[in-house]
Amino acid sequence: MPPVNDAFPHYLEFRHVSKTFDLPVLVDCSFHANAGETLAIIGRSGVGKSVSLNHIMGFLKPDSGRVIVAHQDITGLPESDLRLIRRKVTMVFQSGALFDSLTVGENILFSLELREDYNESNRMEVVRGLLEMVDLAEHEDDFPSDLSTGHRRAVAIARALAAQPECILYDEPTTMVDPIMSDRMASLMLRLKRQLRLTSVVVTHDLDLMRRVADRVVVLFEGRVIYFGPVAGMEASPHPHVREFLAMDRVDFTA
Repeated sequence: MPPVNDAFPHYLEFRHVSKTFDLPVLVDCSFHANAGETLAIIGRSGVGKSVSLNHIMGFLKPDSGRVIVAHQDITGLPESDLRLIRRKVTMVFQSGALFDSLTVGENILFSLELREDYNESNRMEVVRGLLEMVDLAEHEDDFPSDLSTGHRRAVAIARALAAQPECILYDEPTTMVDPIMSDRMASLMLRLKRQLRLTSVVVTHDLDLMRRVADRVVVLFEGRVIYFGPVAGMEASPHPHVREFLAMDRVDFTA
């Protein structure tokens, strides 16, 4: 676990973050996650879920407020310092963002070779170990186009883990996958959290996934936080838009 900064005790934190493009996307948003926790961000399309992930990665900067990542205020950091933060925090994109011309094993090897402690002598052992961790050992020589959507996302997770991050961000990990693969993805995320003690943020519309993996949940509505707290507290929230969201089973809300 990284050392805790007294000024920034939470591993991830938004402090009164606002962001406007043509219209306000995030409005005075505050929430946090401690090291080793999983935070779910949920809400309808366009409420700022993926924009929040991009702020955590430093791809976007807030118009006002502060963004804390890895116990450090990254709001005003230059790109050179943000690259150091991105060694600690990695994102698994909804598309998987794999290299189509490389095999599954080569995709993971590409990420492995970016590490400073890269050891060429045991590189394939590490690749196979990561594939075993995500239950895809038999697909090492396949190409991404040979795999299902869910399997491509699992490969993307293995590739992200090759960088040995402290924190992993998941963008809609169960969108467009069948219920069996959705269940496997949730089990994988829980296993990584427990075995590797990863801090995680998951943007999702999948309430079953949220209930299984999240310690805390942020509900966004019209760019504002209308609920932040434990999952059980959300279930009891009287807010009408939270109640409406809970009443929906599994509707495809893309961030």
